[in-house]
Amino acid sequence: MTAFELLCAAIMLVGLVGVIVQVLPGTLLVLAGVLLWATETQTGVAWLVLAVAVVAVALAWVGKYVLAGRGLKRAAVPNRTLVVGGALGVVGFFLLPVVGLPLLFVLGVYLAEQLRLRDRRKAWASTKAAIRATGVTILVELAGAMVAVGAWVLAVLLT
Repeated sequence: MTAFELLCAAIMLVGLVGVIVQVLPGTLLVLAGVLLWATETQTGVAWLVLAVAVVAVALAWVGKYVLAGRGLKRAAVPNRTLVVGGALGVVGFFLLPVVGLPLLFVLGVYLAEQLRLRDRRKAWASTKAAIRATGVTILVELAGAMVAVGAWVLAVLLT
């Protein structure tokens, strides 16, 4: 493996971590690594890998919104609840780096649902649905990113 391929791999690895941690634009970094490699390599295989990566990430982006939206709709969690959770999560990220984001996201969703529903059990049920939906989005996005990275790894190993 060349130094250039190691650089591309490092970019993709940071992207995969970004998908899981949800602080960095993970799939965009994975695509950037594949794009960098494809534009430098300029072979038919490289362009095919780039196409596979773009399709996999695009399908993951669409899939995560469809699946998460379905779960949230089923649980009757409104979008404004997620906005409150997201806003508090961002604040939490800066107050308590790394752990503040998920903690204050959950707290924000719970508080918004508690104010809306005026029932702790229903608010907690909505919060769990939002957490599940967030988990689904991470898994679907990670699957798309892994397909992109897997196609790249296969191409590098075979060439």
